[in-house]
Amino acid sequence: MIIDGIFDKGVKAFFTDKRVGTDLKRVSEVASVRKEMIYIPVQRHTDTVIVIDSHLEPKIADAVITNSRDVMIGVHVADCVPILLYDRARYVAGVVHAGWRGTAAEILKKTIRMMMDMFCSSPSDILIAIGPSIRWCCYAVGSEVHSAIKEVTGEGDYYREKGEVYCLDLSSVNRYQALAMGIIERHIRISEECTCCHPERFYSYRYAKGPTGRQGGFIRIM
Repeated sequence: MIIDGIFDKGVKAFFTDKRVGTDLKRVSEVASVRKEMIYIPVQRHTDTVIVIDSHLEPKIADAVITNSRDVMIGVHVADCVPILLYDRARYVAGVVHAGWRGTAAEILKKTIRMMMDMFCSSPSDILIAIGPSIRWCCYAVGSEVHSAIKEVTGEGDYYREKGEVYCLDLSSVNRYQALAMGIIERHIRISEECTCCHPERFYSYRYAKGPTGRQGGFIRIM
């Protein structure tokens, strides 16, 4: 279990590894919340952000926002970037699944904007934790992926050229996009762990070269 210390005591927020994964029974035990009150959207690499309360019907989305204290929200990943958000002034929680498609579609920026529009959140009050994901040491991509990311993010220290491929760091890209939305730099925490480098601890789609299990990121307002 990986617990990030950036958040206030008013939330329960954590990233899991293989030991817990996204087994809702085990997550419920860790979080002391009923399994039926843990919500993971139907993820499809979209840029869709939804707001939920206590009505937990399945919906296609890759980001979720709530101000409900009854619900724990989460996403599952196996190399993609899990991101947790918390507005400590308005008591709003958010969770994002950011693969390269979602990152190119600026899903984190859209989540922050939704928090601002729906709950009057101020970027200066939002804390962000970015969990373990595949890092640039293991994530070589082609020019089409690099171009799609660069077009919306601009230049930055989030890739390395290596021959005809680009070693891309999606965690760093999402950090740049958060800063562009006005998030304070010291309010962003990034895990240094690469899921592909540590297959003994994390599920990695790229390491497995195909379908594999999932770990997750979860957050609940207390």
